[in-house]
Amino acid sequence: MDAIHCSAPGRCGIIGNPTDMYGGSVISCTIPFRAHVTVEPCDFLEVVTAGQTRRFESRDDLELQDDLFDVARAVLAYLRDDALACRITYASDVPISSGVSSSTALLVALVFGIMRYQGNQAHLYTVAEVARYIELNHFRVVCGYQDAYMCTFGGLNYMDFRNKQFYRHAAEELYGTVEPLTSYVRELPFVLAHTGVQHSSDAVHKPLRERWLEGDTEVRQGYEDIARLAQEGKKALLARDWPRLGLLMNRNHAIQRDLGGSGDSNERLILAALEAGALGAKLAGAGGGGTIIALHPQPQVLEEALKRAGSERVFRPTPCPGVCMDRDQARLAATMH
Repeated sequence: MDAIHCSAPGRCGIIGNPTDMYGGSVISCTIPFRAHVTVEPCDFLEVVTAGQTRRFESRDDLELQDDLFDVARAVLAYLRDDALACRITYASDVPISSGVSSSTALLVALVFGIMRYQGNQAHLYTVAEVARYIELNHFRVVCGYQDAYMCTFGGLNYMDFRNKQFYRHAAEELYGTVEPLTSYVRELPFVLAHTGVQHSSDAVHKPLRERWLEGDTEVRQGYEDIARLAQEGKKALLARDWPRLGLLMNRNHAIQRDLGGSGDSNERLILAALEAGALGAKLAGAGGGGTIIALHPQPQVLEEALKRAGSERVFRPTPCPGVCMDRDQARLAATMH
């Protein structure tokens, strides 16, 4: 059997996040960093990452242990294939714990690669849903749908997750709606800046999710408002009405900030972006650290300002292919430009 080489990108939320957890809408774009997975023949089941190797010989070996192999354990526990024998190697250049879906990109690449190795040619909606289900129920991270769908489909998308807020069993889940916008928007005047603070998205999402489930009117109304902002943001993005989109991004952030979903390091960089002339700035993912996204008519000017403000990493969103075999990546990328 031939080896499988595949990869999946990270993502950044432009507007609408985190309503993908609440039946809302988001606009999101990939970033130019990917998680890479190789699945190749082996006489037993082993996983290799960061120069370390683990052999899995029983189901007990798939219990989470809070180490580098947990993401593979979660996928393998879900697939429940006792006959699987292969070597799974993975690495990633997606910034870790920075709010741009590093763990989800790896989950998606692992699901896709192992499924293809098993001969399962599942379509991308299945890959996205399986990855999201594993992240929530096996990797034990409170999460929405944006990450899994973006890492799977790639590009620049408007996504609608209505009627998916209650986390049904996998067999009962409805598919989200993915509307590609890449061909309509040739200019993306956004800059991403990492705060330098690593964080767990679960730590940010879980308390707000609990408040929402309990019927907290502030949270429920806030997320209904953010979902509408994403709908308005789609119109502004397609019209290249950057002042309008910036205003909507600022409103998105104000709601999430007031609900307690931001953090000091996020606010510091957002303020620096706005003082440098950004039309809008907000969280690119979960708060408590991570990465912000800002809109500026001259992105290069903003890049320098954010570096001076202490950002450890500054980069741009880039529509690129979602999860795919490495041999297909260049061909798929050409279709986006």
